[in-house]
Parts: sequence; C-alpha cells; structure tokens
Amino acid sequence: MDLLIKGGTVVTAENSFKADVAVTGEKISAIGLGLKPGRNTEVVDAKGKLVLPGAIDGHTHLALSFGGTISSDDYYAGTRSAACGGTTTVFDFAQQNAGERMMDAVHRRNAMAAKDAAVDYSFHIGVGDVTTDEMLDSMKEAVECGIPSFKVFMVYDFGVDDGQFYKVLQKSAKIGALVGVHAENRDVNNVLTKQYLAEGKTEAWWHYMAKNEMVEGEADVRAINLAKMTGASLYIVHLADKMGMDAVVKARDEGYPIFAETCPQYLHFTNEVYKRERGRDFVCSPPMKNKESQDALWKGIQTGDIATVATDHCPFTKAEKDWGITKKDGAPGNFTTIPNGCAGVETMYPYMLSEANKGRISFNRAVELCAANPAKLFGLDHLKGALQAGLDADIVIYDPKKNFMITNTQMHGDTDHTIWENVKLKGYPIATYCRGSVVFQDGRFLGRKGAGRLIKCKPIRLKGPQL
Repeated sequence: MDLLIKGGTVVTAENSFKADVAVTGEKISAIGLGLKPGRNTEVVDAKGKLVLPGAIDGHTHLALSFGGTISSDDYYAGTRSAACGGTTTVFDFAQQNAGERMMDAVHRRNAMAAKDAAVDYSFHIGVGDVTTDEMLDSMKEAVECGIPSFKVFMVYDFGVDDGQFYKVLQKSAKIGALVGVHAENRDVNNVLTKQYLAEGKTEAWWHYMAKNEMVEGEADVRAINLAKMTGASLYIVHLADKMGMDAVVKARDEGYPIFAETCPQYLHFTNEVYKRERGRDFVCSPPMKNKESQDALWKGIQTGDIATVATDHCPFTKAEKDWGITKKDGAPGNFTTIPNGCAGVETMYPYMLSEANKGRISFNRAVELCAANPAKLFGLDHLKGALQAGLDADIVIYDPKKNFMITNTQMHGDTDHTIWENVKLKGYPIATYCRGSVVFQDGRFLGRKGAGRLIKCKPIRLKGPQL
C-alpha cells in the first residue's frame, strides 16, 4: 500500500459512506473502514472531506486551430488546468482531413498530446470525409484500436450532410461505436448571418440570434430521427435548448438509446450575457440560450435525461475575442470574426459539486454526470469513473466547507480571462490524484508534463436509454 486516504466520506454515483481508500501503485487496492497503513504508506487525513472519483471531461478542444488562430490552452496547459479542477481524464478531438483514414487523424493529434498531457486522455474522431467506402470503413479500424467514439458536425463548412450522417450512424451500429453530434441547422444559420450583417447587426448578440433556440432545436430533432431510422445510439453534445431537451426526453421515453451532454455555461448563464460590454467573451457555439431553455436543462439534469456534463473547453484570449470589433488585419470585425469558445475544464467539477453542495442535485448525481456516466458512455468504465478496487486511482478530495470565488488569477490554464470571473462556489477540491500520483494540492499544480497516458476504450454498444 502506497497511499491511504483515511476518514473521508466516499461518494459514488450510487451512494455515500464513510470509508478509507487504499492505493497500491496506480490502482485502488481496497476501500473499507479501519484500513491499516504499511510501513512506507503515505497517509492523508480526509476527515470532514468528500472522496470522489476524478472527473472525465468528455469534450475539450486543446490546441485547436479555429477562426484564424489556435485555442490558447495546448495539451499541457489544458490538462494542467483540468487536474487543478479535479478532472483526471479529458477527451479531445482528432479531426479527420479529406482523404485521411480515421486512425491517421488520431496518430497526428496524439503526436502533439503524448509529450504534453499531464493527465490521462483519449480522443473522439471528428468525421471529415466519408465520401468513399475506404474512409467510412476506417471507422472500424479506430474502434479496434481503442477509439470507438466519433463526432459529426451538422454545421460549419466541414460538416456532413444528412446522407453522410446517416451512413456514419449505420456503420456505428455495426461496429460498436458511439456517434456524437454538434446539432445546428447550417443553412438557416448561414441565411440569418447574412441577413443580420446586411442590416448592420454586428454585435455578439447577433451570434446568439443566428444560432437561436430553433436553429439548434430543429437540428436536434433531425439528428434524433436519423438515429431512430438507423437503429443507432446517439450522443448529442453541448445541448443548450428546450426543443432539443424535449426531443431527447421523448426519444428516451420511447426506449431509444439517445444520450445528451450539456455544459456548465448553459446551466449558469443565459443569452443575456451577450448584452454585456464584453459579451464577445461569451461567444461559443452553440451560444447560451434563454431562461426557458436553461430551466429545461436543469430539469433534464434532475430527471436523468441529461447523461453527462462536459465543458467544450476552447479558450481564446481577450485580444482574439476583440476581433469581433477589429479584425487582426485592422479591418472592421463582427460577430462572425470572434473565435468561438470559452474556458471551462478547471471549473466544471467544482461548479457541479458546488450546486450539489447547495442542494440543487445530490453529490451522487454530480459524480454520475461528471465521472461514472462518461466512463460508461465512452467505453472506459473498466479503468475509470468510479472508486472501486482494481480501477485507476483517480481520486479527488473535496472540502465542502471551503468557499471559493473564481478569478482568472487562480486558474491554471494559459488564458487571460474566464467567463466565470467572480462566480462564488460552495466547496472546492483540495487535492487531485491521477493514477495514484498527486497532481494538485492546496491550490498548486504538482503534476508533470507528459505524465498523462492515451486511454484505449472498449467498443460501445448501448441498447436502451439507460446506462
């Protein structure tokens, strides 16, 4: 036994109980009362604290090329930030280029990640080319190599059309894969954008208006119908609207394996942020929606119809966000020239645990959303997502009495601002362990660049609405 966390309250997705947690090497070796340390065991007093599984952020964009720049957190800064917020595994995206086999996209991105990642990681493959049988069939190779999840975009110029989406869903059902979707109506979004710009409407508010509730909701409904048609499971990423939430609930009530992810920014902020002086800092896609949609998402959190919470972490600097006023070449900017994305990987778990600490959900539900369900959905529950003997010792010690106000100066990424500035949290992580090694303690990052490992996931076969 190398590490013994004594006297805390262990919190799992199912229950909470007083217990000690023993770690040998990289694995949890025992959980129980009165465990005795060995001669060289490090003992950590967790009395009055909660002991939780490390979070799994299923949606990050690190070192992402977008909008004429690159997101400001690379694989080291992003995973360092994750560790300091209690997240011990992140999923990034390997976007497939035209004519590129799926695993070649993974190898290309992993060459960047392997040398830098401070916590464990894996990839979803962003589908970019399924115009030939060879490209489509390369999905199976990826599943066999431990990358069984894919993402299609219904928006952007590199997105798929409905026929391509349908083929990807068909293939996924045969090979043990999960398809995620960024659902927005591309054609309507493009029409609205052109109309608003022609009318001189350039501010951040019009980013929201061009991607409003119905622009997202219609695509959510269409994506679910395509999944029903193929008999495939579907994972809707960053769900932000009531129409989509209602469609998810209906499909799940009908017995379909439809799963939804939402993000803390949609649970905490509404579209009113786009009226702020620096509303451009909140520009992300999809944008924050109205209060009605926010209420629907919280209801989905409470009923279990939202499966996971992730971040869509993709930060850019203030100067880059200011391209919405003046582009980097000095020409006038508008809402279309603002790089899309916000920081969130360090604040996700603390925010959801704070909401649990305030009584909005249970701590068990927070663990389910941020750890257990992502592990089950993405095929890594044989390694992570729970506190259980034999699993990786990804552990967070959480102080429910520690009050914390988020400021960017206390964050550990490479971004110069946070949309969460001055948000007050009730309770905060005080230590994070990744495979038994401490990577964060008392406000300080203690991990090591390159210590993270690429996690190979199992094939994914989801038959019904329950995990």
